[in-house]
Amino acid sequence: MATSRLFASLPNLITLGRLVLVPVAIAMIAEQSWQNALIVFLLAGLSDAIDGFLARTFNLHSELGAYLDALADKALLISIYVALAIVGVLPAMIAIIVVSRDLMIMGAVVVSWVMHKPVQIRPLLVSKLNTTAQIVFAGLVLAAKAFGWSLGMWFGGAVVIVAALTVISGAAYLAQWFRHMSA
Repeated sequence: MATSRLFASLPNLITLGRLVLVPVAIAMIAEQSWQNALIVFLLAGLSDAIDGFLARTFNLHSELGAYLDALADKALLISIYVALAIVGVLPAMIAIIVVSRDLMIMGAVVVSWVMHKPVQIRPLLVSKLNTTAQIVFAGLVLAAKAFGWSLGMWFGGAVVIVAALTVISGAAYLAQWFRHMSA
């Protein structure tokens, strides 16, 4: 019985492990230990894939798991962007845009909850594109630093794409929230 409970909790335990990797990733970036930062980032991504696979394959979904997974993903991405901006690898503005979008969405959810009009946040296509772009960009930047590659011409365009998708995604969620609150 205990073994089956442990197995049922495995996706959540893996997600908690991903949360533990967040300060490790920040420390590696702060120390400019780029190869280690990349390894931690890749491990976090792998853990996300594994916990999702286990939850889907063995029907181990839970409400707690859904919240923990979203929290771990946001904590990792926000932390990576802020840390990379602090050490001067990313422009501060991209970190501000990424953090502001998530704070606005969380603020909207809290306001709707306080007003007794809870809103269900469903992933939008633009949000999925945004998350993918943010992850790929962060991974490419870490890889470039880890392997001594030039950030080159692709970097500026990638910053613009990530910024635009982040703003559009945030606006789409806020529009959805505003319609919900006005109904």
